[in-house]
Amino acid sequence: MDELERRIREALDLGDHRGAATIAFEGYGPQLRTFVVGVLRSESDGAEAYSQVCEEIWTGLPGFRGTGTFRAWAYRIAWCAAIRWKSDPFRRRGRRLMTSEISGLADGRSSRAPDASARTSRTPALEALRQTLHPEEQALLTLRLDREMSWEEVAEVLAGEGRPASAVALRKRFERLKEKLARRAREYGLLGRGPDTGR
Repeated sequence: MDELERRIREALDLGDHRGAATIAFEGYGPQLRTFVVGVLRSESDGAEAYSQVCEEIWTGLPGFRGTGTFRAWAYRIAWCAAIRWKSDPFRRRGRRLMTSEISGLADGRSSRAPDASARTSRTPALEALRQTLHPEEQALLTLRLDREMSWEEVAEVLAGEGRPASAVALRKRFERLKEKLARRAREYGLLGRGPDTGR
């Protein structure tokens, strides 16, 4: 990831936005697409929303300040696009049209490639359990476990409009989420019941 971040920043420092976008979509495209599909729980909606993500990354590149990682910035765009997609019925009915330039970059072989960072060892039962989560819980789990983001990056991605998220609060929420998943896994018979507490 560090090498990818360095290459993107070098291209941006040279004013080569097309080059930066190409590197970013090749490196992060499959991950971003998988993330959006997971949040929306729909391959078709996810593909449409991913087109919007690509557009927003492309148009936002000149404004990328570089205060955090490019990856966190791109995931923030993906998260916001997915949430808007879920809440806006028009977006679900309409089809976004990308310019031919960004479409060529985003639809290259790399963005259709499988997401190498996605966990392939999940059982269908575990995957079904994850699908019962609220989208923000699922995003938190994906960003921290699957993408191995730092708490600061997770906070940057999941910050609300106009208000920052707290890394400390997200850690606590993550601990509660793990407990919730463990309870549900026991209920579904995926884990042992644990010691009898007499209740």
